[in-house]
This record gives sequence, structure tokens and C-alpha cells, in this order.
Amino acid sequence: MIEQIIIFFQIVFIDLVLAGDNAIIIGMVASQFKDDVRKKIIFWGIGAAIVLRIFFTLITAYLLQINGLKFIGGLMLLYIAYKLYKDVIANQISETKNIEKKNQTFFKAIITVIIADVSMSLDNVLGVAGAARDHYFLLIFGLILSIILMATVATIISKWIKKYKWIGWLGLLAILVVAVELIYSDFKIFI
Repeated sequence: MIEQIIIFFQIVFIDLVLAGDNAIIIGMVASQFKDDVRKKIIFWGIGAAIVLRIFFTLITAYLLQINGLKFIGGLMLLYIAYKLYKDVIANQISETKNIEKKNQTFFKAIITVIIADVSMSLDNVLGVAGAARDHYFLLIFGLILSIILMATVATIISKWIKKYKWIGWLGLLAILVVAVELIYSDFKIFI
């Protein structure tokens, strides 16, 4: 019983940290758009994350055996950080640009979110699965909790980034830290 309580709190902590990363990316991408499009991006981004997390949860035992998977996820996040800098931060800096983005950037935004979802959902599932071990009920709880946290936080962050531009820089820094941690965690295996 005590082991399950410890695992429960480990899963909650992992989800708070890792679901927040997904939410930051979705929120940063969505912050570029008006409310109606922002809601669609958040909906589709979270929908993709849900599907990916369920898929990754089903094949977790296999994923835990693959060396180098986190390294690839970290490289993907570095690419996402670059895209977010270019699309969100650089656009905030040069406000004089024409904001005629509807068709081209909606689909680019969805693709950016999906690429981020792949690497971050994988990271979240691996973290939760590692903590849950053979406790499948707690693994499912962790999956549901991460989805709820991600949906709530993404909406809040997208609104804050519109209002407070410096939050975009903090989000970018958080994504870079996660990318470096992922790369380092697999890199030290090969040393």
C-alpha cells in the first residue's frame, strides 16, 4: 500500500512537469492566432497528444527497451524550439510584419504541435511507465491526469503569452531544458 502511494505521488509529479511542457508548446503555437483558431489548435494538439499517449502507453514495454529513443526525441524538441522561436518569438519582436497567416500557419502550427506531441508524449509515457512499474491502474491514472493537466494549462499559457510576451521566452527556455535533458539521458548511456 505504501509503495502504491509513493508511486501515485511520483506519477503526479512527473505529469505536472512533463504535461506542462506539452502545454507550453501548444500554448505558444496557439498564442499566434485569434480565439476561434486558437481553440482549434489547442483542441487538435491535445487530441493528437491523447492518441499518441494511448498508443505509446500500449507499447510501453517495448519502448523502454529502445536505446537512443530519448536522444531522437530531444533532437525533435530542439527543432521545435527553433520553430517556436522563429514563429512566435521573432514575430513578437518584429511587430511590423504583416499578420496574413491564416492558411499557411494554421497547418504549420498543427504540424509543429504534432511533432512536439510525439517527442513529449513519448517522454511522458516513459516517465509514468517507469514510475508505475507493474501497477497498470496507476499507469492509466497517470495518462488521464497528464491529459487533463495539458488541456487546462495549454489554454492558460496561450492567453498569457498574448498578454505577457516574456512568457514566450520562459516557455522556449523550458523546452530547451527538456530537449537537453532528453539528449543527455540517452547520451550518457553510450559513454
